[in-house]
Amino acid sequence: MDGYLQVTGSVAVPRSELAWRFSRSSGPGGQSVNTADSRAELRFDLAATQALPANLKERALDRLGSRLLDGVLVVTASEHRSQLANRRAAEERLVVLLAEGVAPPARARRATRPSRGAVQARLDAKRRRSQTKQLRRRSDD
Repeated sequence: MDGYLQVTGSVAVPRSELAWRFSRSSGPGGQSVNTADSRAELRFDLAATQALPANLKERALDRLGSRLLDGVLVVTASEHRSQLANRRAAEERLVVLLAEGVAPPARARRATRPSRGAVQARLDAKRRRSQTKQLRRRSDD
């Protein structure tokens, strides 16, 4: 699947829907440093993609809403010195974000009650602690 970026077992994004932009990385440098465009910016138009089924696209748009800019997911990488390494890092970040975005919702927590033995043990411990503190008090002789 060379033309696709695998997100999950059943979800893959065509690389043709990914837009790349490169620029110089920021940071300290000296003479002849940071002259290459090694910073990678990866853009994926989540709102317009046809790669995701409607229900997964809606879920991802809802979950990633704070990261979207006009429906476009932007991921940058500039920690490596080479453009290729930054491209791979940006792709990995995009895969992680999309996988979290399309993941099924967590199961609702089922409310439980403590067992009768646990309640009794807690009350017994409170009683013992209270008695210990009462014994430490000064008597009014």
